[in-house]
Amino acid sequence: MKLNVHERGNGDKVALLIHGGLSDHRTWHAVEDDLIVRGYRVIAPDLRGHGLSPRGEYRAELLADDLVENLPTGADVAIGHSLGGLSLALAADRLRPARAVYSDPGFRLENLPPEATAYMLALLENASGDSIRTMNPRWSDADVAAELAGFALFDKEFFAVTEKGTALGYLPSGAVVPSLVQLADPSLCISPETAEELLANGFEIRTVKGAGHCVHRDDFAGFMASLDGWI
Repeated sequence: MKLNVHERGNGDKVALLIHGGLSDHRTWHAVEDDLIVRGYRVIAPDLRGHGLSPRGEYRAELLADDLVENLPTGADVAIGHSLGGLSLALAADRLRPARAVYSDPGFRLENLPPEATAYMLALLENASGDSIRTMNPRWSDADVAAELAGFALFDKEFFAVTEKGTALGYLPSGAVVPSLVQLADPSLCISPETAEELLANGFEIRTVKGAGHCVHRDDFAGFMASLDGWI
């Protein structure tokens, strides 16, 4: 599948940014700006079913295959948020970035409560600038605009990914490259027990205190500070 891939910057270093569910590459706008100042060329795809990328069959394994087919290997850093973190983890052994960062990654999606899909559908159908700002008071105007834009292009059939696929219970058994797991406080996806498993499997764990699931939008300064030594 040929994904829509956004590229910006002309630095000597390469950063891959993989967005989470319901969003698209625009969710990374502030991180992108910061990385470009630091000398990176940013490459940020829209996952299948998101943004301007094609629609198709929806399984987590296919999201990972798409990344391998559309992104360069050997990037200096790859950062994946939520579902993007899961997709990156499934592709890391083939993409082989020098460093990988998983921001509140969507490992073990089978742990989502049964009402989660219905909640997200209602969120999409009733979304407005006011509703998004009420739910996320710390977000910038640009964050709110990016969320609305992502919602408008999201394929609701994508929710099938939470209902099938062996990757729903996926937890990396080891860090194939130096890897950081960045957690929200509390994490939506990673329990304290799972965090201990990841630590034992060779992942560094850092928590951004007080940040919600979308760490890079809820506390941009905290997000960037937690990446010290990784970017």
